[in-house]
Amino acid sequence: MIKVNAIGDTCPIPVIKTQNAIKQMNGEGVVEVMVDNEIAVQNLTKMAKQKQYACRSEKLSGEEYRVVITVTKGAQEDGCQTDALAAVTFPAPSETPDADACIPDGRKKKKIVVIRSGKMGEGNDELGAVLMKGFIYALTELEELPETILLYNGGAPLSCEDSDSLEDLKTLEAQGVEIMTCGTCLNYYGLTDKLAVGTVTNMYAIAEKMSEADTIICP
Repeated sequence: MIKVNAIGDTCPIPVIKTQNAIKQMNGEGVVEVMVDNEIAVQNLTKMAKQKQYACRSEKLSGEEYRVVITVTKGAQEDGCQTDALAAVTFPAPSETPDADACIPDGRKKKKIVVIRSGKMGEGNDELGAVLMKGFIYALTELEELPETILLYNGGAPLSCEDSDSLEDLKTLEAQGVEIMTCGTCLNYYGLTDKLAVGTVTNMYAIAEKMSEADTIICP
């Protein structure tokens, strides 16, 4: 059994840690994951169902949950179920994406990611910044990486010094992902000399990249 401690980890880190643990087994085995929120339990359950792994979950205390995923050659598609001894039940994972889901999806060729803000979604700015950081980290763990990441307007500072996402962007660049930041935006924010990853680009190049892409992902 491989034990994974994901207590305190934000989405999508519990799922990514679990997927990495399953890869380490290189075959059949059991992964026990400790998390501290129901959303993480639901995401792990959804991931297990998608992979046709058996899984069970139980609530150990007010903010502590255990998810046990069993990987076998004969795993059934409906093998996910909640532990009969559990004191809590969780809604069955939806077959369609929802706002809380953060399971990385499959990738196609010539996909680009457009980041136009330092925050993800509408609402609380602090939460939005946490979500964006988690999104960029999740990109580093995908099996098929995007071809290019374009950063402009509020997204431009993410590729500069002191950015919380700088190391993740450098990891993506090291794996062949093209990182391009709008030069006009860097100048506007006074960050021209602070760019720390990728290259400076212009709006024509941005428009060209977007028009040639098969799919554009804009978190």
